Amino acid sequence: MPALCLLLLLPVISPHALADAAVSAEPDPGLLAELKAAVNSTDSFTDKYDAQVWLVDMSARMERHMPDAKKRMAFLTLVHREATRAGLSPELVLSVIQVESAFDRFAISRVGARGYMQIMPFWKNEIGRDDDNLMHAETNLRYGCTILKHYLDREKGDWIRALARYNGSLGRTKYPEKVMMTWERYWFVNY
Repeated sequence: MPALCLLLLLPVISPHALADAAVSAEPDPGLLAELKAAVNSTDSFTDKYDAQVWLVDMSARMERHMPDAKKRMAFLTLVHREATRAGLSPELVLSVIQVESAFDRFAISRVGARGYMQIMPFWKNEIGRDDDNLMHAETNLRYGCTILKHYLDREKGDWIRALARYNGSLGRTKYPEKVMMTWERYWFVNY
C-alpha cells in the first residue's frame, strides 16, 4: 500500500492507533493482513479504496466491542455485505446491533429474541426453515437486515416507524430514538 494511502487513512484511525503509528513508521502488520483479506473477500464494495477506508474506520470504532482484529474484520465485512444486499446503511445496521445485543452474538432477550440483531425464533417457522441457527452471524444478519428493510419499505422510508416495527414497539419512539442517537454518536460517516 503506498505511503500516501496510509496517510489518507490516518484521520479515521483511533487516537490509540495514531499514537502507535507515531512510534513506528510501519503499520501493524496483523491489522494490514486482516484488512487486506477483508477487502479482497468482500463483494459488497464497488471500490477497494472505499472498502479500506470504511473497514479501517469502522474497525477503530468497534475495537472496544470486539477486540480480536480478525473477528472484527470478518464481522464488519459480513455486516457490510448483508446490509448492502438488503439496501440498508451498514452504519445504521451497526447501530441496531449495538442497541439490540451490544455485539453479543449469543444474546437472548427476555422474550426469546436471539443473536446480534435479536431475531425472534418464530421467523424460522414462518419461512419454513426450522433448522436455521439464529446465533450464526450470517443467518442472524440475513434475517435482521431483510426484516428491517421490509419494515422500512412498508413505512415508505420512515426510519422511526420502521425501527419501531422492527422492535415491536410501533407507536412509541424510545427504541427508534435510541438507535438513531447511537448511529449519530458512534457510527455516522460523512465521506
